[in-house]
Amino acid sequence: MHRKSFELMVERALEKLPSNFRQRLRNVAVVVEMQSPDPDLLGLYEGRPLTERSSQDSFSMPDRITIFQRPHEQMTRNLRQLQKLVDETVWHEVAHYFGLNEKEVLRAERQRAKGRS
Repeated sequence: MHRKSFELMVERALEKLPSNFRQRLRNVAVVVEMQSPDPDLLGLYEGRPLTERSSQDSFSMPDRITIFQRPHEQMTRNLRQLQKLVDETVWHEVAHYFGLNEKEVLRAERQRAKGRS
C-alpha cells in the first residue's frame, strides 16, 4: 500500500475518536513510519501523558504518536481488517496520551470490544 493511502487510514481512525477526546488532543503529532524497531510493534506513544501535566508547565515539544505501517499490513489480509487494526492502534496510543497505562488500556479495549458486539 502506498504511504499516502495508509496515512489516510490513520486520519480516518482519528476522525472516529469520540469528539470529546479529539477536542482534548493538544500538542501531539501523529506520524506514520514504515517499520518499527520491533516487528510486532504497531504504534508508539512518546511524551508526557495529560495526567502528569499541570497548568504550571512551560512550553514543551509536542508529544508523538507513531503508527507503523508495515506491521499493520503484515498482520492483516484485506483493507477492512487493515482499517480495523489501524483504528484499534490509534485508539490504544491515544489512550496512553490520556494517561492510561498498558494494563488499563487493555482493560478499556476489552470493554470497548464488548460494546461493539
